[in-house]
Amino acid sequence: MSLTLNSVSKQYGDRWAVRDVSLELESGMVGLVGPNGAGKTTLMRMVATLLPATAGTIRWSGIDVREEGARIRHVLGYLPQDFGVYPELSARSFLRYMAAMKRLPEEEAKRRVDELLELVNLKEDADRKLRTYSGGMKQRVGIAQALLNDPELLIVDEPTAGLDPEERVRFRNLLAGLTSNRLIILSTHIIGDVEAVASRLVVIKGGRILVDTSPDQLIAAATGKVWSITTDAQTAARLQVTYPVSAMVSHANSMTIRVVSAASPISSAVAVEPTLEDAYLLAVQTDSAAAA
Repeated sequence: MSLTLNSVSKQYGDRWAVRDVSLELESGMVGLVGPNGAGKTTLMRMVATLLPATAGTIRWSGIDVREEGARIRHVLGYLPQDFGVYPELSARSFLRYMAAMKRLPEEEAKRRVDELLELVNLKEDADRKLRTYSGGMKQRVGIAQALLNDPELLIVDEPTAGLDPEERVRFRNLLAGLTSNRLIILSTHIIGDVEAVASRLVVIKGGRILVDTSPDQLIAAATGKVWSITTDAQTAARLQVTYPVSAMVSHANSMTIRVVSAASPISSAVAVEPTLEDAYLLAVQTDSAAAA
């Protein structure tokens, strides 16, 4: 079970949305992170056979997704960024409809729908109309439809965007429990979504891979490059223009900011232990500095 991307690119006119991406992914949870517009959704749509690559190849266990898309879709589960539902259907009816679209036999579909409603904790609300569901509940319906065929490859694109903190935690925990015997690609711009669940982190920006590592290794690389500074508001504002600032706390007569920089920004800066968010900002900042 492996997903192999070899020099994959996607061009729209004169613009490259994805450029020369090569990856070898195996079972487990992989976090694909990057700012909005980095190329994450385009890359995932190509893997999901919804968009042809301009150049390069994508293979699932040796099978070319462009040449044998139907075989890939048989083992694929996909929750897109903009997942739509039929508001007048119940969750149960909607999932049975999706099962029919995926050509599951009727009895198997009924059994699978019941199993998944319980898995995503919607059993008690299964016969309510989807228009009455919260955003988090709709996302759980989305992950249920992606799991109908018990996929070996599961792609979820920005699944927690717009969810409140409690629903985000619930959704992350649900994904973490699904990693056995499958590859899950979690595409997001929210670092907190991957920090607790992903064993591998791929940072993408401008359609290119910046970093391919583990969360722990990315944090280790930022050691000695994160600074706490307590200063006046004017200095804090100036530093915020010059450096990435991951946190800012206002006090009665001062401000404490957390600055990401390879070198100490000012003499009063104190080095602190980095977080994954700090390390991510450093990786993106380093790329921007290199480009400049």
